[in-house]
Amino acid sequence: MSARLPLLLRGLRRPGRPPGPPLRPPAPARASGGGGGCGGGEGLLGQRRLRDAQVGSSRGQGSRAPPVRGSIVREVIQNSKEVLSLLQEKNPTFKPVLAIIQAGDDNLMQEINQNLAEEAGLNITHICLPPDSSEDEIIDEILKINEDTRVHGLALQISESSFSNKVLNALKPEKDVDGVTDINLGRLVRGDAHECYVSPVARAVIELLEKSGVNLDGKKILIIGAHGSLEAALQCLFQRRGSMTMTSQWKTPHLQSKLLEADIVVLGSPKPEDIPLSWIQPGTTVLNCSHDFLSGKLGCGSLGVHFNGLIAEDDVSLLAAALRIQNMVSSGRRWLREQQHARWRLHCLKLQPLSPVPSDLEISRAQTPKAVDVLAKEIGLLADEIEIYGKSKAKVRLSLLERLKDQADGKYVLVAGITPTPLGEGKSTVTVGLVQALTAHLNINSFACLRQPSQGPTFGVKGGAAGGGYAQVIPMEEFNLHLTGDIHAITAANNLLAAAIDTRILHENTQTDKALYNRLVPSVNGVREFSSIQLARLKKLGINKTDPSALTEEEVSKFARLNIDPSTITWQRVLDTNDRFLRKMTIGQAPTEKGYSRQAQFDIAVASEIMAVLALTDSLADMKERLGRMVVASDKDGQPVTAEDLGVTGALTVLMKDAIKPNLMQTLEGTPVFVHAGPFANIAHGNSSVLADKIALKLVGEEGFVVTEAGFGADIGMEKFFNIKCRASGLVPNAVVLVATVRALKMHGGGPSVTAGVPLKREYTEENIQLVADGCCNLQKQIQIAQLFGVPVIVALNVFKTDTRAEIDLVCELAKRAGAFDAVPCYHWSIGGKGTVELARAVREAASKGSRFRFLYDVQLPIVEKIRTIAQAVYGAKDIELSPEAQSKIDRYTQQGFGNLPICMAKTHLSLSHQPDKKGVPRDFILPISDVRASIGAGFIYPLVGTMSTMPGLPTRPCFYDIDLDTETEQVKGLF
Repeated sequence: MSARLPLLLRGLRRPGRPPGPPLRPPAPARASGGGGGCGGGEGLLGQRRLRDAQVGSSRGQGSRAPPVRGSIVREVIQNSKEVLSLLQEKNPTFKPVLAIIQAGDDNLMQEINQNLAEEAGLNITHICLPPDSSEDEIIDEILKINEDTRVHGLALQISESSFSNKVLNALKPEKDVDGVTDINLGRLVRGDAHECYVSPVARAVIELLEKSGVNLDGKKILIIGAHGSLEAALQCLFQRRGSMTMTSQWKTPHLQSKLLEADIVVLGSPKPEDIPLSWIQPGTTVLNCSHDFLSGKLGCGSLGVHFNGLIAEDDVSLLAAALRIQNMVSSGRRWLREQQHARWRLHCLKLQPLSPVPSDLEISRAQTPKAVDVLAKEIGLLADEIEIYGKSKAKVRLSLLERLKDQADGKYVLVAGITPTPLGEGKSTVTVGLVQALTAHLNINSFACLRQPSQGPTFGVKGGAAGGGYAQVIPMEEFNLHLTGDIHAITAANNLLAAAIDTRILHENTQTDKALYNRLVPSVNGVREFSSIQLARLKKLGINKTDPSALTEEEVSKFARLNIDPSTITWQRVLDTNDRFLRKMTIGQAPTEKGYSRQAQFDIAVASEIMAVLALTDSLADMKERLGRMVVASDKDGQPVTAEDLGVTGALTVLMKDAIKPNLMQTLEGTPVFVHAGPFANIAHGNSSVLADKIALKLVGEEGFVVTEAGFGADIGMEKFFNIKCRASGLVPNAVVLVATVRALKMHGGGPSVTAGVPLKREYTEENIQLVADGCCNLQKQIQIAQLFGVPVIVALNVFKTDTRAEIDLVCELAKRAGAFDAVPCYHWSIGGKGTVELARAVREAASKGSRFRFLYDVQLPIVEKIRTIAQAVYGAKDIELSPEAQSKIDRYTQQGFGNLPICMAKTHLSLSHQPDKKGVPRDFILPISDVRASIGAGFIYPLVGTMSTMPGLPTRPCFYDIDLDTETEQVKGLF
């Protein structure tokens, strides 16, 4: 290489940058040994410059090559810089990163890349490998860069012998800015140059010829010594310009005659010494673009130039480096475009509905789900953003939120229902049917966000919760059973904390201050120090000391003793099984517990505050903070005792670190679903996770829809969704879908009671307009509740085969009169998303009208006033009545500083009132508040209305009678 290149590089540097030694690469991924690799130094560079200068001077005055086409390079770099600036106007933090894997010792080529990238505004990083790196070692580095979302382009600077097909095609085509992969070459040959990256070296040859005024149409081109991707790209580009192209290797017979015929000769590799220059016809244009440009071995033998002109490898290589930067900017632009809203190229699964409709399990089994990694790619997830569990489930990493932070959210739709009855309303089925209609039939990006079902009801009386019929999540047995173990993680974390509480009381009761302190802060290998969580407790206590030996006796006692009052413990052990005999028990009866025993109980696992924390958190750091501030009891002075005080926060976070990631599954029609968190709506807030919703809203894009479900009726699940979940997430809902059925409305209208397993009475199977009309009062009340929050309501009437047209029309008409934006009959259970297309259209129209969302109450109101507001405005109560216990708890929580939290009413879901048998719209009732508890980590106060059980029991004939396993096929049978 001639000495002109360093001079040109100095001209390309940014103004004000002082000249200096060549830029050093970032820390290599793997250090080279024995002086090889990218190491080198100024001595090596100086030798290269001296050698190049000597070669240049040996040509003599009459054989000087034309000046380097510096203006072309500057033009390319300036264009790249301007395009990048335009991209950064809307994405200020965006800066493309080019990674170069280098196996060699050419620091000058490294400096070229660095300077051009810096001039254009890109970042560049070199991965330096020894010159003798094996094919597998190079591929390992390529695969790492492929999956690095921070890198937008990848180039190889390796020896020609290393450019095997295996190495080249290891590159991701979308990062292949040198255009060497088969996919990019294939697109170029096919004529799709706008969809691929073209070899910068080949483009540089064409650019230099055309900028030099050479008309390529009809010219005879001879490409000598080029191989692989460079040869193919040159042939293609010349032929597109009307040239007649020949290729040859240096040892090809009749090379002399081919050279004499050529108008333009392109040297793809250094000329052997035994090929005389006299073979080239005078007046021929010659370009030297030795393929070893990529490896840094820029051979430039002494070509005594007597032709029309020689464009030396200096010109080609420098322009190629600039065009590579241009490709990088194009790569960044494509990457940004992919991050923005685009309709998914989703391969939807076809349904073939049968009549009569088979069981849910049979329907699920008949459909083969897509591989979850295929689904993830279709919806825009990157390979390193998912963790695959089996074939059909994956967890999604929270790093996605950072990548898509500038992406606009989609529309946010809540599915709620009328007051539930044993006949069921089908909220999950409507949720799934709606997204199937939106995506599979209307080609609109949509995501369903559902709660994970508890295994208690799955084996008890309710059965599964994956939807039903031809609108369900598959595989339904995986959905309804262990999924990815989130509930088990919650159970483990919850019970670790429960064990910590009783153990601490035991040890404080049986040890002196000194003995307790010595065990809490032991000497390990002669060193005694506080753990980080103990230092946090010292800070909370106002003890500004870090040396364990420096504490006074009073400080030792203050630090070591929590003085938990056992009568105030609110933290219970949990189990994900319906077991009525764990509702009350005595613990600590073994002699090893030294007489410390107390009454306790088990709750169902999904009632754990940790489940509520999981559902409401928005990051790993936030979850850790919430777990730490969970109040488990009060001390004997009435002050709250937290998980942080017990020193267990870090351990709880470790147990929950995977559970925080939403679970990706799919519907029967292959549309995406997040299944994450599963708090009950009667004893907790009853909504899937904030994180699942936030990630889904980014993935669907501005024109897409996220459809999430609230448990039980609108008076419970929806009210908590608005007042608790939306307050925590900051998300604003665009519409509510209120689900009803003719059968359930008949029960609210005074229809006879229903017993599970007993055939329905004729009132439910035959037309009865009067019962339907009377029962619509509950539907009208739930519409009014939604309107309190300023969100448009669409009624989805879940149609059964026994419903008549007159009954369906009546419900839709009365719903519209009550203020519903629309009311639509739905048939998704029997035919899938096709049966819910009209609902999807209505939702799309309602969501486009804009939401005037507002909260029902100000959290700064006193606890009693917030409870009264919900009771009167939502349930229709005349007033509330507090028990002495409830009033005492309210006073305590207010005194402890928790009075400004939202309210989560724990109430029966079977009635608007506290009495489950009161259907329709009960009036003029007094709502009794029997107790009040606090979920400080989750962030709400929950009053107990009447008697509420937090541990379900099993019925006489549980679902488990029908559940079995085929031991040969390993298929589950009887799961709903």
